[in-house]
Amino acid sequence: MHKLVAPGMVLFTGFVSLPLVNSPSLASKTPPPHVRPDPRLEILRRFFEQSDCPALAYAHVFLEAADDYDLDWRLLPSISYIESTGGKYAANNNLFGWDGGRAEFSTPLAGIHTVAYHLTHSDRYREKSLDQKLAIYNPGAGYAGKVKSVMRRIAPAK
Repeated sequence: MHKLVAPGMVLFTGFVSLPLVNSPSLASKTPPPHVRPDPRLEILRRFFEQSDCPALAYAHVFLEAADDYDLDWRLLPSISYIESTGGKYAANNNLFGWDGGRAEFSTPLAGIHTVAYHLTHSDRYREKSLDQKLAIYNPGAGYAGKVKSVMRRIAPAK
């Protein structure tokens, strides 16, 4: 039989796993960093609110999708404003007139994320400039200018 503990040695178990931060003397004296609200959210809410757009309820989703898919944060709200006046004239949760207005989404949130995904990842839009994406989205004369005008109304480009 092997000896696992030398004679006279005391083995303590369980104490190593106690969290040290519970001790007031060892706890950080620095408060957790304050999470600042995203200033874009208030800007976007104000924009939709001025025109009484239903898309106001999804302002945070537009920002989330823009960040998730590396799009200008003003693009999706601007397209929704041009295509459905920010949801006022949206059918089937399609705020964007996607697929000539024929696309149906289970929720506006699903529509926002689906369109954002395609503008970033689909073969038609991937690695294209803003002007190129808008020309593909709607090749109509002046369409890109209208969307970019709304983008500037939301907030000037940096």
